Amino acid sequence: MAHVHADAPFVPLNIAVLTVSDTRGFDRDGSGDLLCARLIEAGHWLGDRRIVPDDIYRIRAVVSEWIARDGIHAVLVNGGTGFTPRDTTPEALAPLFDKAIEGFGELFRQISYADIGASTIQSRAIGGVANRTLVFALPGSPKACATAWDGILVSQLDARTRPCNFVAMVRPDASPCASRQPATPPAAAEPQT
Repeated sequence: MAHVHADAPFVPLNIAVLTVSDTRGFDRDGSGDLLCARLIEAGHWLGDRRIVPDDIYRIRAVVSEWIARDGIHAVLVNGGTGFTPRDTTPEALAPLFDKAIEGFGELFRQISYADIGASTIQSRAIGGVANRTLVFALPGSPKACATAWDGILVSQLDARTRPCNFVAMVRPDASPCASRQPATPPAAAEPQT
C-alpha cells in the first residue's frame, strides 16, 4: 500500500552542511564538497556551510543555530563519528534530538558492510529530528558520505519517495504520507424520519 501519492511533486529542502575537522579547510573538504554537490544535483538548496574543529561545544553551537532557524530543513554533519578521543559528533548532537532516527545509523552500517566489512561497526553515524529539522551525522570520508547520500538520504529527502519519506516532517507545505495524516472519522448517519 503506497502512502505517498504517485503524483507527489518534488519539494526542495534547504540543507546545511557542517564539516567537523581539526585539519581541513574549504580547500581540502572533499566530503563537504561531495555533499554540497549531491544535494544541489538532487534539486535542493544549500542553506549554509561551515567547518568547525572536533569540539563538542562548537559542533553543538553551529547545529543549534541552524535548528533554531526557520529556513533550514536538514543538517548534514560529516566527521567526528569514529572512536578516537577527538570524535565527539554523536555526543554533540544526541542531546539536541527531540527524536532519534535509530534506523539511519543501522541502515548506514548495513550498506557499508558490503564495502568495508566488519569495520563498519566503528561508525557511529546517527540521525535525529530537532525542532522539526532533520540532522544526520556521517563519517568524514567522501566515500562514506557518498554511501549515506546515495543509499539513504537522496530518497528520504525526496517528497516523491514511496511509501514514505521525511519531507512532510520538515516542510509543512509538503503532502504528508497517508500514515501520518489524522484518520478521518466516519460520516455521521443521516437521521431516519
